Amino acid sequence: MSLSDEQWAFLQDVSKLIEYAKQKGWKITGGELYRTPEQQEIYVKTGRSKTYNSYHLKRLAIDLNFFKPIYDENGKLIKHQLTWNYEDIKPFGEYWESLSPKNRWGGNFRTFKDIPHFERKV
Repeated sequence: MSLSDEQWAFLQDVSKLIEYAKQKGWKITGGELYRTPEQQEIYVKTGRSKTYNSYHLKRLAIDLNFFKPIYDENGKLIKHQLTWNYEDIKPFGEYWESLSPKNRWGGNFRTFKDIPHFERKV
């Protein structure tokens, strides 16, 4: 597959993930998709990333903001609250990885947990 074909497949899965979250009552907003090599170097130097070969450089990774629905005692939606909690986002990470064997969720990285990170390996 060409890089553009991989990017297309990646974004198709991102759209499925967003729709899945919507069905569960969650909201998702976009974080970072593309990253320049210069920005990646800054992230590595500041500890925000552990690699110079981020899939963000290929537009095959995205960081998403997850907003959990908060309900009152009567089950009425009060608000959506931003969360980066592993247990909150884990079902979405599992769903993401079920879409393709190429998909990886940052919450499952061995040494550096990157909860809002979703990528497609090539």
